[in-house]
This record gives sequence, structure tokens and C-alpha cells, in this order.
Amino acid sequence: MTLANRGLFLAAIGCLLASLIAPAWGADGAAGKINVLIIDGQNNHKWQETTPVLKEMLLQTGRFNVDVLTSPPAKAPKDAWEKFRPDLSKVNVVLVNYTGSPWSKDIEKDFETFVQNGGGLVFYHAAVFSHPRWETWNLMMGMGWRDAKAGDRLVLDDSGKVVRTPKGEGPRSGHGPAHAFAVVMRDKDHPVMKGLPEKWTHVKDELYHGMRGPAKDMHILATAWSDPKGKGTGAHEPMAWTVPCGTGRVFVTLLGHDVPALKAPVGAALLVRGVEWAATGKVTIPAPKAPAAATE
Repeated sequence: MTLANRGLFLAAIGCLLASLIAPAWGADGAAGKINVLIIDGQNNHKWQETTPVLKEMLLQTGRFNVDVLTSPPAKAPKDAWEKFRPDLSKVNVVLVNYTGSPWSKDIEKDFETFVQNGGGLVFYHAAVFSHPRWETWNLMMGMGWRDAKAGDRLVLDDSGKVVRTPKGEGPRSGHGPAHAFAVVMRDKDHPVMKGLPEKWTHVKDELYHGMRGPAKDMHILATAWSDPKGKGTGAHEPMAWTVPCGTGRVFVTLLGHDVPALKAPVGAALLVRGVEWAATGKVTIPAPKAPAAATE
């Protein structure tokens, strides 16, 4: 099956805190730990700072084993890239903190098989910039940082209804100046969201807008108002969502530009719970005991 046909196949089946997180967050009696692989090494953000925090956040829950795989730099010799191939055989979920050089066709095939067969995949913040030409990657991610011509756009209107903008229409991906903003829960019954506040104040962060992609079978979990006064779009932009992929699960969060934003308690809980859900389809990690106050 060609890569293009594989992408169409996936679409058809529904492609398908450190110190701020309490150490008491445990596995709640769940058997065994979840094996997480964080992939970093190239990024337009400071991955050298955020990866250690991501790892510590996950370890603090007591729910995960965490390994980190760092890619060669963009201009590394060919033999360095030939040695770079993630071993997914003992991994339950991959957390992507990477956006950079394309991966080999063999790695692409490994990832497609991994997720189709039940593996979890998590996109963290700028990971949505990654692999714009990899069709199946875009299907698994749902939407990413792309030109308006690259795909459709989903937002919510004031009533909470999903509005789809066809590719080529409306804004391309972007963000205004970083600022604190309110995040609104859109599915209180989803395992990732249960127990989180219905609306909370997120710290100063980049509020991404105009995400683009196939946007197939996306389930939006949280949004934020992109205020035109702050160079926003005047829409309720998705901040977190899921995409089914074969028997696997994909979780995307756009929050966490830098270490302070990554450590924000509710956003951090959203991320670690999303990693657990992507791996297992369930969430045992409790919500923070003292959620941030909501912004009116």
C-alpha cells in the first residue's frame, strides 16, 4: 500500500508538574506503568528546557516510565540520520516535542503501524509544526500550524457549535502576543477532562489560532477566545483535542510555550492526563486539588 493510499485508508477508518504537581498523584492502583517515549532534538522552541520538565511532570505522577530520544541536528551527517530510528516495540505512547527535519520513510511506516495498532501519540505545543508533507501524520494530528491552503480549520461559535472553514479561506496559522487567557472545557465527561474546572485562567502563553489540516474525526476538548484586540481571530480556537486512529488514540494540546506555561497547574494536569489517556483510553491521574480561578 502506498503512503497516499495508507493516508486515505486512515481517513476512512477515522484516523482513528514538576513541583507544581503533587507527588501524591499516583497510579490509583492501576497495574503496571506506562512506557512513554519523548522525541525531541529539533524545534523552533526551547526543547532543551521543556523536555526535562515534561519528563519530570510525568514521573511525578508515578504512572509512567519515561525515555527520551533526541534526533540529530538538522545538518548532521547522513550516517547520523541513518542511525536515528525510534524503537516503538516497548512503547505505549510517544510524546512529540519535535519539529524539524523530515524523518525517513521507514520511521513514517513504523509510526503509522504503531498508532493503527493501538499505540498512543501526543502532540505538545509546537509539535503541530512538524512534518507538513506527511499525509498520515496530518490525519493523525487533525490540525497543525499550516498555511491556509493546507487544509480546513475548525473553531467553535458562541453557542459551542463547531464551524468548519474550508482550506484557502480565512486566516493561516498564527498567534498574537503571549498573554494570560481563559480556557473553556468543551466536554466535561471525557476522561481527560473529568474533574478539571469548566473554565480556568491559563498563564501567559501563546494562544495559537488558525490551525489547519484534514480535521477529520476531531473531538475538541477545550478552547480559548482569540481576542481581535490582541491580534486574534475573534473565534473560540481549539486548545486541546483528540483524534481516533485505527485502534490508537491521539491527544493534542497547544498549551505550554515555555517552562512557566508548561508548569501551569491545570494545563499540566491536562497534558499528563492526556498522555495516560492516549496510552490506555482511561485516566487514573486525579485532577489538581486546587484548580485556578476562572476568568470571567
